[in-house]
Amino acid sequence: MQRGRWHNIIVVNVHAPSEEKSEESKDSFYKELQQVFDHFPKFHMKILLRDFNAKVGREIIFKLTIGQESLHQDSNDNGVRLVNFATLKNLVFNSTMFPHQNIHKYTWTYPDGKTHNQIDHVLIDRRWHSSVLDVRSFRGADCDTDHYLVIAKVRERLAVGKQAAQRFDRQRFNLRKFNEPEIREKYQIEITNRFAALENVNDDKDVNRTWENIKENIKTSAKESLGLHELEQ
Repeated sequence: MQRGRWHNIIVVNVHAPSEEKSEESKDSFYKELQQVFDHFPKFHMKILLRDFNAKVGREIIFKLTIGQESLHQDSNDNGVRLVNFATLKNLVFNSTMFPHQNIHKYTWTYPDGKTHNQIDHVLIDRRWHSSVLDVRSFRGADCDTDHYLVIAKVRERLAVGKQAAQRFDRQRFNLRKFNEPEIREKYQIEITNRFAALENVNDDKDVNRTWENIKENIKTSAKESLGLHELEQ
């Protein structure tokens, strides 16, 4: 658990039974997962990740939970079980919300080297979905496993000291980089991806929360693309 400025962040590392396991094994896993999940404080940010052994599709009835950027068209049994759990616990799949090429979606490859699956996922509370800026896999990383490294970019205010907070307030975006065509293109890609993910699950009824999400997406895209220019003391 990571202490945050406004709330704590809980990360749960999951390894679910594979598709061919018995119904009893799967039922037991999700029963235990639910018991663990229900034990967490309600208002903390909760992130579930790693190997769910679940292929999640693009079924319209699941759209608000899974988005439309999955590698797979149809969910398998494990995928349906995971979607049902996510719906019950008001979670969303950030791993299937962001538009990427397929090579950056699949997380595991069969020994034949030809069949690819997206079975590792990142789930988060719906109310905190905009805190995840991107999720993608990296094929080149050596992780000593037959799975590919999956990285999620998460933005959240962590607890910091007063001096560090004052130093952050003096930082500004390096707007001069907008003069470089490559930087402008990078910024456009960054902000397009973030707003695409926001649209997939944007059911906030609080206008202030919606504005905060939009503002943070713009600021984070600028920080990722332009970097920060720190003012002189």
